[in-house]
Amino acid sequence: MRTGFVTVAGRPNVGKSSLVNRMVGTKVTITSPRPNTTRHRIRGVLHRPDAQVVFVDTPGLHRPRTALGRRLNDAAAASLDDVELVVALVDATAAIGPGDRLVLQRALGAAPGPGEPPGVLVAVNKIDRAGRGQVLERLASAAATVEELAGEAGETWRQEGVEYFPVSALTGTGVDELVRAVVARLPDGPPYYPEGVVSDTPEALQVAELVREQLLRRVREELPHSIACRVTEWEWPLVRCEILVERASQKAIVIGAGGEVLKAVGAAVRAQLDPGVYLDLVVRVEKHWQQRHDVLDRLGY
Repeated sequence: MRTGFVTVAGRPNVGKSSLVNRMVGTKVTITSPRPNTTRHRIRGVLHRPDAQVVFVDTPGLHRPRTALGRRLNDAAAASLDDVELVVALVDATAAIGPGDRLVLQRALGAAPGPGEPPGVLVAVNKIDRAGRGQVLERLASAAATVEELAGEAGETWRQEGVEYFPVSALTGTGVDELVRAVVARLPDGPPYYPEGVVSDTPEALQVAELVREQLLRRVREELPHSIACRVTEWEWPLVRCEILVERASQKAIVIGAGGEVLKAVGAAVRAQLDPGVYLDLVVRVEKHWQQRHDVLDRLGY
């Protein structure tokens, strides 16, 4: 059996979480159209008769403006260490930019040494939204960028064996081919998780993330970055989740007129939990929490 850990890395909003969910075959990490949706390293486990692959979903690598952003970058960079393989993800609908170069540079830097199997695959995502010519251009551009970065580092061997895959996390096109390539690169070994375990994310964090996912789908503009969620009480069937915002005006938006937003969020989350749960959502203002290390520590970032 082939087993190993595989980090999926990319700049914000390229579809990392959607791709991990697609490869695992079930939802293990939240998704939204908002950049920086993923704030924790989430592991999703793919079980196959011949392999067990532990995919690691990561925060998007970006230029941070807050203490939270710096911590997310650190978490994403740390996820490139001690894994068997890195899948670097770029967007078929956008030109290769500085953020993509950073991702590819970090991925190449995490590759094994000379003489060892290459540890990087590059996936071009969202091909369902791009024309054939655009996809081909993006594949060629990614390959040229990898060659350039390896040359600049004076380690041209790092580009050898890097493969490129056009995929759509939304439709599944090309994903099976990517997974087969991932499995082929992994070493033989025992499984890390029992059959049936698709994620090791603690239940409390799963619930908090589900609440944040539903909020991200209902709020606008800059507010998504100002929302944080954590479970503060778990006495079944009562689960109390605290929603942090930075200003009183944001609290009013999260609650909604007559509490309609919070009610809709609660209903959507409860539909994904075991029957009988009582989900209590509490909104609290915590000024400038994204810049406060004490709050970030409390939230587990």
